[in-house]
Amino acid sequence: MVRASDYMEHCSLSEALKILLDEFAHPRIKEQRMRARDALGFMLAGDVYSERNVPHYSASAVDGYAVQSRSTAGASPATPVVLGHGEFSWVNTGMPVGDYDSVVMVEDTSAGPALSDDSAEAARLRIFRSLTQGENVRAVGEDVMNGQLLASRGERVTCALVSLMLCAGVSEVSVRAKPRTLFIPTGDEIVSGDEWLSGAHIPAGLVADSNSLYAEAIFKSWGYSLDVAPILPDKPGIIKEEVLRAARGYDLVLVSAGSAKGSRDHSAGILSDLGCMLFRYVRMKPGRPAMAANVEGVPVIVSPGFPMSCAVTLWLLVYPILKRLSGEAISTDYISEAVASTETLSASFMIQHSSPQGVAECLRVKCASVNGEMLCWPLTAGASVLWALAEADGIVMLPEETLECPKGTRASVRLTKRVDFSKRILFQGSDDPAVGLLVPIMRELGYDFAIRAVGSMGGLAALGRGEAHLAAAHLLDTSDGTYNTSYIARFAAGRDWRRRLIFRREQGIMTAPGNPKDIRGFAALASGEVMFENRQPGAGTRVLLDYMLKRNGLSAADVLGYDRISITHLEAANKVASGVADATLGIASAAAALGLYFIPIATEPYELVFSEGFFDHPAAGALTEAIESGEWRRSVVNMGGYELP
Repeated sequence: MVRASDYMEHCSLSEALKILLDEFAHPRIKEQRMRARDALGFMLAGDVYSERNVPHYSASAVDGYAVQSRSTAGASPATPVVLGHGEFSWVNTGMPVGDYDSVVMVEDTSAGPALSDDSAEAARLRIFRSLTQGENVRAVGEDVMNGQLLASRGERVTCALVSLMLCAGVSEVSVRAKPRTLFIPTGDEIVSGDEWLSGAHIPAGLVADSNSLYAEAIFKSWGYSLDVAPILPDKPGIIKEEVLRAARGYDLVLVSAGSAKGSRDHSAGILSDLGCMLFRYVRMKPGRPAMAANVEGVPVIVSPGFPMSCAVTLWLLVYPILKRLSGEAISTDYISEAVASTETLSASFMIQHSSPQGVAECLRVKCASVNGEMLCWPLTAGASVLWALAEADGIVMLPEETLECPKGTRASVRLTKRVDFSKRILFQGSDDPAVGLLVPIMRELGYDFAIRAVGSMGGLAALGRGEAHLAAAHLLDTSDGTYNTSYIARFAAGRDWRRRLIFRREQGIMTAPGNPKDIRGFAALASGEVMFENRQPGAGTRVLLDYMLKRNGLSAADVLGYDRISITHLEAANKVASGVADATLGIASAAAALGLYFIPIATEPYELVFSEGFFDHPAAGALTEAIESGEWRRSVVNMGGYELP
């Protein structure tokens, strides 16, 4: 056992896991008797033997006639054997054969039109093949013999075994009781799911208790149950009392939040007082502040409060200790089991990624196959971001020694979704919420549409590199006032790219409701009194901003916040809605979605640009159908700020 004074801090993931598993190397595994039909998913604590023969009588394996095999000797199509009344009996599959020793298939016979007739002809059966003794008969115990070993201790009860035990007369089995786990959410800022969904006003600073719900769901997917305690306030005395109570009644205790070193983070002190700390801080991302302790012989694991940190802690630390407490072997690839991955594929990073030195990093990635090459790209990496977990196709685990992953680096992706990549097309380009409305329509048509918002210029560049099936652009050529043509020619470099106008949309300045700073035009943005939220270089909206500033004789250097970047229209609009920024430039539909004040500036064409091989893709026709569908067109119009061709 680790002594209280010498626990490790900032240990590697492998070190933390070894410490945890060594500390509980010999757990006391409880056994219980239960009905065999209720034992699905449990591990057997003892051997299981059949208590009856299956089948328990000689049964026909086919539809036909039960006969004595010796009576069919010499039968053939040319020389049929004819049996009379009392020498055969009709049987269906599964019926007992009685005193007969074989069954001739009905296809190998010819009988009178109705065997119930009294005529001599009707009671005669012609047989066209000879039989051997026992042919087409399931003997007593053919499937299972009475006393036969059905399953051994340590085996998991499967659906097939549940069915087999019923047939074999096994009513009860001895199983290993699954460990009982309590999840304790803590934090003054946490709001229960019921309250969050009640419709009541939620003050700023409060967040939903999503960790409890995720923990319950993933435990269920693992085949375990999880009890969740009421949310506890950030009061060490209350938390300490609950952890001690839990350790005396459960086999595993999980505490959510309170793992850092803030004034309201009490977990380390509580665990040190109650038991023996095992480790604190694990070099993994996300989830670094995780810690574990032994409290009265029970493992207590504290996960950070951020949702992704909690999820990763559950995958990498909680799942293996659950297996240990269950008496099950821990797979060398337990991570795939923990995230419910059934397939691993190799993909190339589409962008460069830097990983913290000495830290095992868990990336959420999305994938697409373009021109025969499987590509992947990391989604938003923030520990508080749940969207990336739901949106990802899988995860990539980067080991501690990884520092830089240049573009093109091969990665092993543990898929957490089933995706037919031959039916997925990859869109890269200008962000617009209307494009996202194509996704559900494409899926209903049997295809998929992956969106990566990288700006108009970024999309055309990706198309030029062969890293997208199509792009979208709304790039103003400031030399002649046209849109997209010169840029497409530059990136296509002579290739046969096609383009399609799918709508025109309004661009304008967004401000807080009521326009409290009385912003009327671009001069106000350069006044030094307005905090602006910009878009990334290469975005068509940023090109428009630069053009409008220049046309009004203004300098980008005079715009406060010019270097602040949001990737999407809704992200930029949300900065204004939340008060982080006073204004941004974006589309009318984003302003309408968040109830912002909107000052129209320009109406611009939004075009899709297709690579030369796009229309050979299986999903090309589906995309055309989706764009032309009444459902999509109505949805776009209803958002406001669009003109459809």
